[in-house]
Amino acid sequence: MLLIQRGLLCLSAFLASTGILPNAASSASVAIQPASAQYLLGLGIGDITGPVVETNMMGYANLAQVDSGLHMRQRSRAFIVADAANPSSRVVFINADIAMGDTGVRRSIVSALSEQFPGLYTNENIALSSTHQHSGVGGYLENLLPQITALGYVKETADAIVNGTVLAVQRAHASLAPGKLSVGNTTVLGGNRNRSPSAYLANPADERARYEYDQDKDLTLLRFDDADGNARGFLSFFPVHGTSLYENNTLVSSDNKGMAAYLYESSVEPDVMPGNNTFIAGFAQANVGDTSPNTLGAFCESPGQPWDGQPCDFDHSTCGNKTEDCHGRGPGFRISDFESDRIIAQYQVDGAKALMSQQLTPVSGAVKWVHTYMNMSFRSFTLPNGTTVQTCPPALGYSFAGGTSDGPGAFNFIQGDNSSNPQNPFWELVKGAVTPYPTQQQIDCQYPKPILLNTGFAHVPYEWSPSTVDIQMLRIGQFVILVIPGELTTMSGRRLREAIRAKLISEGVLGDDAYVVIAGPANTYAHYVATPEEYSVQRYEGASTIYGQWTLDSYIDKYSSLVSFLADNATGQPESDPAPQDQTSKAISLRTAVIFDSAGIGHNFGDVLTDVRTSSPYKAGEAVIATFVGANPRNNLRLEQTFLTVDQLVDGQWKAVRSDSHPSTTYQWTRTSTILGTSTVNITWVIEDGTPSGTYRLTYFGDSKPLIGEITPFVGHSSNFTISG
Repeated sequence: MLLIQRGLLCLSAFLASTGILPNAASSASVAIQPASAQYLLGLGIGDITGPVVETNMMGYANLAQVDSGLHMRQRSRAFIVADAANPSSRVVFINADIAMGDTGVRRSIVSALSEQFPGLYTNENIALSSTHQHSGVGGYLENLLPQITALGYVKETADAIVNGTVLAVQRAHASLAPGKLSVGNTTVLGGNRNRSPSAYLANPADERARYEYDQDKDLTLLRFDDADGNARGFLSFFPVHGTSLYENNTLVSSDNKGMAAYLYESSVEPDVMPGNNTFIAGFAQANVGDTSPNTLGAFCESPGQPWDGQPCDFDHSTCGNKTEDCHGRGPGFRISDFESDRIIAQYQVDGAKALMSQQLTPVSGAVKWVHTYMNMSFRSFTLPNGTTVQTCPPALGYSFAGGTSDGPGAFNFIQGDNSSNPQNPFWELVKGAVTPYPTQQQIDCQYPKPILLNTGFAHVPYEWSPSTVDIQMLRIGQFVILVIPGELTTMSGRRLREAIRAKLISEGVLGDDAYVVIAGPANTYAHYVATPEEYSVQRYEGASTIYGQWTLDSYIDKYSSLVSFLADNATGQPESDPAPQDQTSKAISLRTAVIFDSAGIGHNFGDVLTDVRTSSPYKAGEAVIATFVGANPRNNLRLEQTFLTVDQLVDGQWKAVRSDSHPSTTYQWTRTSTILGTSTVNITWVIEDGTPSGTYRLTYFGDSKPLIGEITPFVGHSSNFTISG
């Protein structure tokens, strides 16, 4: 019953949404712009949804957050830009509805594409970025630390991401055609908030005075047009965490950026099922580190305590000196987190539509790229003032375990702990049993961070954290994407963007019209990148800056050194540290397999247990619910397919008008007996405003696994029901 109630909450959020119905008129404002074919452009989309049940979700690192169904499918969106005069000069940017990029996943994607398209798509020109959403399927990263709550490596998740992403690139490649690019930016207010303002205030006052806000409000958009000036899609960049859906959500979804993509794409092609669209809307992540979509602020949820309902402590995000009760509130807090998800998505959609309706600045110039690997363990380099500093092997501080107001920690850890006497002395005693105790060299290097997890020295059963990261830049004319292997805070992103833009101009690579954007976390997940000043405060972002206080400056140093490789006449690639070793061959998984499914005595798979209402018509705003005899959806992920449809009777034929990719539907699976192998499936559809009157039904698609034999598909239908206007 709780699952059904939660499904209704997420679905009812969409009653306030407009322009998403298959029969609605297109509401996208897309101006036609004359095009000159300097580029070959390709756009594609692919389904990357892993197992939607019995799998830990990725982002909050909460052992209890095990998925139980599906709200919206995860997808990869691929964007290819090639120089029309020299088509071998091309780049691929992948925007995936996942929590972060991963070295192992990217390695598999590169291998598949370079084998199919030798010499075209390589380790150097493919970027795998993420929307950094926290409601997707977990277990796909190859290092051990992010696998722990998933009970190890989940190959099904990784395979789904790899295969769906490769399909997206294949589709983009097949769609390559002459076209033009243009770029612009706009201000989006209300779409994000700084969740660590006390750390931001540690940055120099004169630097902060240059900016109106303590987070970036610009949405930058790269528009893709065909040769006739018709829009084919866009790639936008805006910083906001994918934490609109809280850690108590167990329905797989794509959070605010995936939602924004759905809203925009469905407004352009309202009669097309999600995933079959040809207009591709990319809402990519930027310097996301200290941003939050919970724009109402963080408040104490401590019933019976005097601080209940009060703002959390400013410096430590605590309530009564504990973190557990401090929770951020999204703009739809009084309704549901799914409503907050929709609102934050709509802010980004509105910004993109404003730009797509304008005449933007044409993009022209060469297509270039540069990629290298950088080992961050004790990397020495020189700061602009002549001081020699070094980064460190990875380590996480005590405040990492304190979490954030988007997802509080536990065990009495708090943010802002940079003392030599950590708040939890018990963990000071036992932490050596988890990872090796740090050497004095590591303690000094990571100072002032008190080390909780010394992951850079933890190699058993395989590497806990990456020591080597991908460094990559893509140039498309005067537009440059800095592909970042971590989460830059607001000020870190500003410093890096400014430094690289200045270098591009001073070296004559680009002129004053240069656009520089940040994309990440991408390629490798190396946690956070705080400024040295923010690092000294040791809130969550500083404690999660795993390579020490000089991490940002190391990135500025390295990216700056590679700018010359983006010049028009540049050739070759830079020297590189060795690539990180594959960890998936050593991977451990403690997840149990699906043993068998049973329909139970007297039932068949797909039988209706609780039917829809047939005695009277439904109206817009009502929830249509049916419960079926189910089977474990891990038997078949149904990639590029669906677990459900809402069918409408049209001229005597059933036509699918909704799928499990529509936010108005949910699919929820419940195991009723592990011993007997029985389960049920609830399918819910909240009827949107404007839905045509008529006859409908709910259809369930499943696959059952016998104890011995092959997995077999089946279909179940509800009774017919009617909708009246």
